[in-house]
Amino acid sequence: MNAPVEHAIAKQHLIDPEICIRCNTCEETCPIDAITHDNLNYVVNFDICNGCLACVPPCPTGAIDSWRNVERAKPYSLEEQFKWDVLPDTTELDNVDAPFAVARPDDELPAEVQHITEVATAGQGGPALAPWSASHPYVNLYAPTRPITATVTGNYRLTDADASSDIHHVVLDFGSTPFPVLEGQSIGIIPPGTDDKGRPHLLRMYSVASPRNGERPHYNNLALTVKRVTEDHEGKAARGVASNYVCDLKKGDKVQVTGPYGSTYLMPNHPASSIMMICTGTGSAPMRAMTERRRRRIAQNEGGELVLFFGARAPSELPYFGPLQKLPKDFIDINFAFSRVPGEPKKYVQDSIRERADKVFRMLNDDNCYIYICGLKGMESGVLEAFRDICRANGADWEALQPKLLANARFHVETY
Repeated sequence: MNAPVEHAIAKQHLIDPEICIRCNTCEETCPIDAITHDNLNYVVNFDICNGCLACVPPCPTGAIDSWRNVERAKPYSLEEQFKWDVLPDTTELDNVDAPFAVARPDDELPAEVQHITEVATAGQGGPALAPWSASHPYVNLYAPTRPITATVTGNYRLTDADASSDIHHVVLDFGSTPFPVLEGQSIGIIPPGTDDKGRPHLLRMYSVASPRNGERPHYNNLALTVKRVTEDHEGKAARGVASNYVCDLKKGDKVQVTGPYGSTYLMPNHPASSIMMICTGTGSAPMRAMTERRRRRIAQNEGGELVLFFGARAPSELPYFGPLQKLPKDFIDINFAFSRVPGEPKKYVQDSIRERADKVFRMLNDDNCYIYICGLKGMESGVLEAFRDICRANGADWEALQPKLLANARFHVETY
């Protein structure tokens, strides 16, 4: 949860008078008339602006993409902004991690989002922080009461036709309405219709599987990795409302989306950072986003090592199996674990982790290595036990190390 002081601080959207060329593009673009001007400056009304960001992409100079942390009760007034020759100097408030003006703090998120988040992150042993070099996330720009409409531009089955797991790669396009996401964030999808009690369906959350510049670079889109649910946790036949809805979507269909969500499960950006990724099934979504981000920026030498431990029943049921095999070995160290291959012993991600004990122990103790776990809840205890055993074999104590990893934003868990 956010600290109380963050509830009183917000990011105010401003326009830099030094580089604004008064082209009027922002005022014409704003759908709610939050931008106005006089004979000197173009300004943004804090009380009207809802943070849709529609004005940001068209601005030719970037003057519109300016922000300051302010006290919510005392934002810069229009009268003050009209008098500026330059933006105000930064203050002590700029050291506060303020939420975006329209992004509600975590403890004001929809109840179903809070519940899902608490369940998903329970295994990390306490509240997590975002890596110090992670980019600033936008959170909860679109709520269930005012979702954004996306258009389906692609829906592809990732697993073989005869595989028991029906996993799809779904691409959503947001058109001209900005929907900024970072690797590791999630979105909500609201299935149409009502439940058996006549109430609208609650949103379901899905991790984003594409990097921040989109599934198709420089387009306002993103990808999801979604498994069709056909049975409940006890193995009984059950049709998942949201998963079947998403997996059945056709190109051109419209989808109601909320979010983005998530302010801590974010990838580091500093050049020395290494990433250890541990996942099963659709838990590969954030790992694909992080890996693709690094792949697209390989020329910039943006980070250290990438190590992936990826588990599934068999190769035919592992999403992105083909593309992963094409990645250079000096770019990413991939370790598969298959538990249902005929004639072979069962192997789980924790077994692969133990096989690479020396490297895992080194990365656990590397201050620039960040660990991400995502997938089925059942994998969690096995992975933690493997970490515990590896530490013990090297004369270390996992119970003492884990709190240090959390304190340094190096340990992140999302399991369901």
